[in-house]
Amino acid sequence: MSKQEMLKLIEKKRSELMEVVAKSGLNAAITIQLSQELDSLLNQYNEYMYQKTKRLSSQ
Repeated sequence: MSKQEMLKLIEKKRSELMEVVAKSGLNAAITIQLSQELDSLLNQYNEYMYQKTKRLSSQ
């Protein structure tokens, strides 16, 4: 998955989360689930960027 694709997924999930928070509140089960999904996407993105930086610095 490319960097741009990852960023699009993150933004889509963030938008979903904001909509659910507005409708259901911060403590709703769906809010927590979407928040965890966003966390996972952000962790994947950070790992991707770390690995990319690591490869570039070892050259």
